[in-house]
Amino acid sequence: MRVAENLNAALHGLLDDDPTAYVLGEDILDPYGGAFKVTRGLSTRFPDRVIGTPISEGALTGVAAGLALTGNTAVAEIMFGDFVALAFDQLCNFASKSVSMYGRRLPLRMVVRCPTGGGRGYGPTHSQSLQKHFVGMPGLSLYEMSPFHDNRAAFAAMLERGEPCVFFEDKVLYTRQMERVDPLFLMRRDGDLAVVDIRDAGDRPDCVVIAPGGMAHRVLGAMRSLMMEEEIAVRLLVPSRLYPLDADALLPHLGDVVLVAEESTAGGTWGSEVAHLLHARLWGRLRGPVRLVHSRASVIPTAAHLENEVLVGESTIHHAVREALRG
Repeated sequence: MRVAENLNAALHGLLDDDPTAYVLGEDILDPYGGAFKVTRGLSTRFPDRVIGTPISEGALTGVAAGLALTGNTAVAEIMFGDFVALAFDQLCNFASKSVSMYGRRLPLRMVVRCPTGGGRGYGPTHSQSLQKHFVGMPGLSLYEMSPFHDNRAAFAAMLERGEPCVFFEDKVLYTRQMERVDPLFLMRRDGDLAVVDIRDAGDRPDCVVIAPGGMAHRVLGAMRSLMMEEEIAVRLLVPSRLYPLDADALLPHLGDVVLVAEESTAGGTWGSEVAHLLHARLWGRLRGPVRLVHSRASVIPTAAHLENEVLVGESTIHHAVREALRG
């Protein structure tokens, strides 16, 4: 099953199981079914609870927050994650605050879906990874879609938190197969964490890379080349929840060389938050600082060859691992 199909099934399941659940967004109704066809079939099956909205990210996110505030479950789709900036006020000044500013905790079952990232030739305003702008906001949790995490379980986890969640979905994953890895690798899960190792390489990898789901396939490509060309064994850790990060869950899987890879540009990122938390826990055990890998500080071009020069790729991760091991 492809990731987009798994996500579509998760939304069908949510609407089927929860009669208070609504899905809102621009152009999500059949026959179009959303820009990436993730909502295909929903409006036909649940016509009263799948709502096409005007082109206003602030308005549709505000309506979703209002539905959640009155005891419903709301899933809002932002057509391209770049446009979530237009909903920043609703998320950070209304929805996230509403959980705790009425004198008692008030659960809000709300998920804002954000197709994000480059690699598709959509250009500067449709290709960004804006996760870092929402890190550290009380009452707002961040998750990222992964080919190693079932989306129905991800939605259950987000809604169980009882607070607004932003769900980042790297667009390049939609056509990829769920849980499929090269025979060179062995994938397992430890709670929320997906762990991918080089098969038969032992339990002490040379380097551990922590990366969100959208980066996973690029890290796996670098893992393959590092093993085949240089016999360097790398372990990949893919958390489903980005923030608040469960650092304790990472600790048993770490070695003395750690790298964090993300598609965002540098500066105040999720990766720097991970590095900060791990540095405090692992000081004295690490061979060096937790290293960070980012995309270049540039707008994202539309032309594929220029886009590849800007975004983090396999070769960038390969080089970063080698440099980390050299100290």
